[in-house]
Amino acid sequence: MCFLSMFLNTLTPKFYVALTGTSSLISGLILIFEWWYFRKYGTSFIEQVSVSHLRPLLGGVDNSSPTNSNSSNSDADSNRQSVSECKVWRNPLNLFRGAEYNRYTWVTGREPLTYYDMNLSAQDHQTFFTCDSDHLRPADAIMQKAWRERNPQARISAAHEALELEDCATAYILLAEEEATTIVEAEKLFKQAVKAGEGCYRRSQQLQHHGAQYEAQHRRDTNVLVYIKRRLAMCSRKLGRTREAVKMMRDLMKEFPLLSMFNIHENLLESLLELQNYADVQAVLAKYDDISLPKSATICYTAALLKARAVSDKFSPEAASRRGLSTAEMNAVEAIHRAVEFNPHVPKYLLEMKSLILPPEHILKRGDSEAIAYAFFHLQHWKRVEGALNLLHCTWEGTFRMIPYPLEKGHLFYPYPICTETADRELLPTVFHEVSVYPKKELPFFILFTAGLCSFTAMLALLTHQFPELMGVFAKAFLSTLFAPLNFIMEKVESILPSSLWHQLTRI
Repeated sequence: MCFLSMFLNTLTPKFYVALTGTSSLISGLILIFEWWYFRKYGTSFIEQVSVSHLRPLLGGVDNSSPTNSNSSNSDADSNRQSVSECKVWRNPLNLFRGAEYNRYTWVTGREPLTYYDMNLSAQDHQTFFTCDSDHLRPADAIMQKAWRERNPQARISAAHEALELEDCATAYILLAEEEATTIVEAEKLFKQAVKAGEGCYRRSQQLQHHGAQYEAQHRRDTNVLVYIKRRLAMCSRKLGRTREAVKMMRDLMKEFPLLSMFNIHENLLESLLELQNYADVQAVLAKYDDISLPKSATICYTAALLKARAVSDKFSPEAASRRGLSTAEMNAVEAIHRAVEFNPHVPKYLLEMKSLILPPEHILKRGDSEAIAYAFFHLQHWKRVEGALNLLHCTWEGTFRMIPYPLEKGHLFYPYPICTETADRELLPTVFHEVSVYPKKELPFFILFTAGLCSFTAMLALLTHQFPELMGVFAKAFLSTLFAPLNFIMEKVESILPSSLWHQLTRI
């Protein structure tokens, strides 16, 4: 052990400064990377690598165990459930790309839509506006290629080319959505699209039973006509002709009652709230707020708003704490708790605790994207009801005491899906918007450990630089204490083994 003591005696204070400084630098770089990875993906890189790669190598998974096979089956079931819960939906109130999204870009220089969101829209257009028989009509063949084109100018040029051949409804749709710079221009193009779309719809309706090809054409023409009429109703709503918009939406829902995938009732609810026609709003909710139908933030929060409207103007938290809640107030609070459990991101936008951005073209139910889309259009309706936001402010946080572990067990709905953060980061422009995360994730252990290690080694480097001799004495004493058990074992080995044999071993 004389070699060890000689080695320790030869170490200079500069060595300790270099050692601690290098350790601090490396741990600092690891901390920065871990923090960046956690902020972007919501998990620790080291933990992810450990679970994904090191655990199987160390025998962490035993496929022969029936218990593990059962757990893997349950994991697969939960994964399938999370995939279904995290389905991305078309935003029923999505804005016009040319007249609204592009105008925002011109003014601010920011892109409000992500590539992932626009790619989903392109897939929607190909699904709803094309069919296998498009090659039989030249204009439709051009539009089939246009919907697949990534360059906006190329899409617009293709739409004009299709219109030179014939009146093409889908070409008018593309120009109204992307080329029109105002809602008035978009409405004019949609009115032209209605004429072309109705003609195609009537022709395909007569031939729909002549074969699968004609049936596909009729399905496509139906989707096109419903889309056009709905966007025309939205134009009327944006231009202030709300009663006209309500009539168009009601007629559309009567004419095509089976096309619930477009969620036209959410457009109708927003327009009726603008008219303050709360009786009709309640009637629509009675039809669509059913246990067998999928929920949305619009359904849940509109139901809460109507319940809150009955008591909010006279509600006082001080008076309620003294006398207790009345039956109507209890119903309103329960409705708010139900809405918050469905989407816990909405209250911060309604209470203006978090800034709004333009809603995306697609939303994730129960996610931040749905909360933005709802609050963007419905904040004005909450403000119009006196005391509604005050009641929301006083009661919404009570929901989290009812469901302390939302990822494991829900109260009125299924447990909160764990995939919302990842999908919302794809749908929302994270460059200038901080995605709302629920439940809040605690910092991973490795980030805390790396931060402590970095701080400790940085402090050692600073002390060694300021007091080299004193820290050298401490370092030698620490290393001597650390190696004391080894010294003790080596001395015992030397006393037991013959000196000649020990000499030969040390030479080897």
